[in-house]
Amino acid sequence: MPSISGVQTTNEDSLDAPPNHHKHKPSSRDSRDLPSLMLSPCYPITLKFIDVSYRVKMENTGKGSIKRLFTHGTTTSDQGSTAAKQERTILNNITGMVSPGEILAVLGPSGSGKSTLLSVLAGRMHGHGYTGTVLANNRRPTKQTAKRTGFVTQDDVLYPHLTVRETLVFCSLLRLPNTLSRKEKTSVAESVISELGLTKCENTIIGNGFIRGVSGGERKRVSIAHEMLINPSLLILDEPTSGLDATAAHRLVSTLGSLAQKGKTIVTSMHQPSSRVYQMFNSVLVLSEGRSLYFGKGCEAMAYFDSIGFSPSFPMNPADFLLDLANGVCHRDGSSEREKPNVKQSLVASYNALLAPQVKVACMDKIPVSSKDMHFVGSHSSGKEHRNRYNILSLSMWFYQFGILLQRSLKERKYESFNALRIFQVIMAALLAGLLWWHSDYRDIQDRLGLLFFFAIFWGVLPSFNAVFAFPQERAIFMKERASGMYTLSSYFMARIIGDMPMELILPTVFLAVAYWMTGLKPDPVTFLLTLLVLLGYVLVSQGLGLALGAAIMDAKQASTIVTMTMLAFVLTGGFYVHKVPSCMAWIKYISTTFYTYRLLINVQYGRGEKISELLECSRSNSNRASCKFIEQDIEGQISPGVSVGVMILMLVGYRLLAYLALRRIKA
Repeated sequence: MPSISGVQTTNEDSLDAPPNHHKHKPSSRDSRDLPSLMLSPCYPITLKFIDVSYRVKMENTGKGSIKRLFTHGTTTSDQGSTAAKQERTILNNITGMVSPGEILAVLGPSGSGKSTLLSVLAGRMHGHGYTGTVLANNRRPTKQTAKRTGFVTQDDVLYPHLTVRETLVFCSLLRLPNTLSRKEKTSVAESVISELGLTKCENTIIGNGFIRGVSGGERKRVSIAHEMLINPSLLILDEPTSGLDATAAHRLVSTLGSLAQKGKTIVTSMHQPSSRVYQMFNSVLVLSEGRSLYFGKGCEAMAYFDSIGFSPSFPMNPADFLLDLANGVCHRDGSSEREKPNVKQSLVASYNALLAPQVKVACMDKIPVSSKDMHFVGSHSSGKEHRNRYNILSLSMWFYQFGILLQRSLKERKYESFNALRIFQVIMAALLAGLLWWHSDYRDIQDRLGLLFFFAIFWGVLPSFNAVFAFPQERAIFMKERASGMYTLSSYFMARIIGDMPMELILPTVFLAVAYWMTGLKPDPVTFLLTLLVLLGYVLVSQGLGLALGAAIMDAKQASTIVTMTMLAFVLTGGFYVHKVPSCMAWIKYISTTFYTYRLLINVQYGRGEKISELLECSRSNSNRASCKFIEQDIEGQISPGVSVGVMILMLVGYRLLAYLALRRIKA
């Protein structure tokens, strides 16, 4: 019978004081240069999870379709008494433990509940569907426990245009406590880079599927380094070797092994590790459809399954054999093919009868609580003192976070805002407009109005369509960093919109500088500057519309479709194509950004209409009545420039306020 990992091998009474041999001293740096955060020993955490279950209620509508009533603990209202409610079990009474200096590997096929279990252990799962007990040193996890826990998700959520060093330095500046100076925080990032073997690629950008950057293994190590910055006692990783070859996976797990030797408690999920990787695991938990098939030492797993009649017919990787068992594709020696569906049930029954009682007894052992342990669980300072200190420092903290986020946003966004394709698009549009309206006659009002409306169309659609992708693309990064408590929503939002402004206003300025003089618009510097101000304000309003729709919908494809239809409605009711809008549709033009911008552009070029009337008399004398009627109808709807400016300012603020409120709905 295998021994339960952590009972015989770990002296739990020693958890009251950090062991001295776990101190970390990077070889590439003088330890005197490192702040105390990295020199301090890792406070040990023994993690226990007892009878952890997670269930999801479903609704069967009777037509074969099933709708989730709540996911990750979020419940919706009852859909009706006629709907049959079902319940799906994701995790079913999972029990286990892992001690400092150990690696616990959670194995199992896709859909076995590995990611859900890790989310529970990391404190990221709450709600009505979750039951069971998770203990850190025999106590309920607290905020102090969360601060000592690092959680690496399966997907590498990183900014693609930042280098490895920039990524980790920005993270350390935002995540580490304010008791450290900027230089000390940078030193922490540099020490983590050295510790995880990222020195050779520290000046290489992260990259993604479209941009060449670091390798997959290096990108995963950067994600681990994100969590290592806080010197965590408990490190949880979801599928860290996903997408890596065998060699890269072995190097990564070797890195985790060296971290475990420094006193950290490591829990990781694996889909199908190699035999070399499997040998590095201290403990193994095998899951199948949310149930435990084995928990114990990794080196004793094969002997356990052999004792209950399951053994491979030829020598093979233990991880492959365990995965076969979890999938039910391996059967007892001498059994028929018809018994295969009962393999999982037999394995679960054997585990419940033989191993489960031992595991539960080991997890129920108590740990004496000393004064040091009490200090770990909670702070000696009162809640009132903490709130007073927070109120004093909150404003300075906000500006500090805002400055760091603004700097990071400018570094990341400049590549997207000034890529060659977008510059080519703007320059070609300006040249095309300049050639089509080359030195147009000031008296040819109809053509001039078409040019001004083209400005409104181009700089209404382009900024709104680009901005609609901003928040959906950054949602994963935003949620991850907010869950880690790196910054407030308001500091992130203000840094994002202010950082975008200089990026979004340079290209419209270049466009107008080219097109304005080529088309022969009013050759007056003051008129040019007024036209530029109107155009730049319009760009910001259109960008705000895209940000609001993107934040509200949070789906790039759906949001792009909605913004396209919205701008189409704004353009059609903008006052150039249709002058007599039906009364049932007339309200659209009063919320149309194009309508007010077009009126302002006309006013800048021709004033309030006096000069236009003189030109119209000249047109009438030439018997061009159709053109005169068109222009008269176009100008009749002109409203006061002050009203147009006021409405545009209201939209400028209102759209961004709606975007902020939409982001507040997203729970980190």
